[in-house]
Amino acid sequence: MFVSTRRGFLKSAVAGLAAPYAFAQNSKITATPLAENIHLLSGAGANVIAHTGADGVLIIDGGLAQNADVLLQAVAALPKSGPVRTLFNTHWHPEQTGCNEKLGTAGATIIAQENTRLWLQQNITWPWNGQKFKKFSKIAQPNKTFYDKGALDNGIRYGYIADAAHTDGDLYVYFPQQNVLAVGDAAYGQGWPIVDWWTGGWIGGIAGGLQRIQSIANKETKIVPAQGPVLSFADIAAQAEMYGTIYDRLNQMLNKGRGPTEAVAAKPAKEYEEKMGNPDTFIRRAFESQWAYLSPDA
Repeated sequence: MFVSTRRGFLKSAVAGLAAPYAFAQNSKITATPLAENIHLLSGAGANVIAHTGADGVLIIDGGLAQNADVLLQAVAALPKSGPVRTLFNTHWHPEQTGCNEKLGTAGATIIAQENTRLWLQQNITWPWNGQKFKKFSKIAQPNKTFYDKGALDNGIRYGYIADAAHTDGDLYVYFPQQNVLAVGDAAYGQGWPIVDWWTGGWIGGIAGGLQRIQSIANKETKIVPAQGPVLSFADIAAQAEMYGTIYDRLNQMLNKGRGPTEAVAAKPAKEYEEKMGNPDTFIRRAFESQWAYLSPDA
């Protein structure tokens, strides 16, 4: 797998300079209807979508593990609810996989892109802050994986966001009847995104992933990111332009032999700072993310 071949190269990268990954700790769950039989559940550590129906409940992402009980209680209280039959992991991060063990033990189908399953099979340590993630037990790992795309019997479609916007295992889930599209952290609803280059994400993938989302959605689609409010097609288009601009600037700096510290100092996101906040951590990690994709393998 490509990420395995480049890991040795990345281990020599500058580390320890970015702020720790901040996980939400709120356990108060709120439910907001998005469309017929579809609710957005907030407060579990990430946005969770629940689709209720006669054949049971489907949820997209599971929040943090410490919030699993209260999240599943909130799902059970939804109109037309029932047992959770299907769980999608939009990628491997803890905010997406906190219900895996409970639902896997209960016999639910856990769907993920194959790279997500591979990451959950191993221990992971982020080099920039030393944060460790333990591999999942067999029962908590995705038990149905795919490489490109798929569909459920009820017409719900899902597919791989192969651009590596956030990790190399990002997926989308699309409800065509209700025109709701869940995209995980391939789009970001608040602040600067996390660039997890250790498991495949990169700045070029952010720009490419947003273009891919536009090809799936239409101007009326409700687009649900893993964090923040529901986005519109226009929001995604604006993000694609912004991250495309930043990517081009960072790429030019890489080609001139510059490094991450110089990239931060150059302020390649200066016109976006007033709206988005301080970009320094994002810029540093976004620049580092180019090493795996745009530099020759060591």
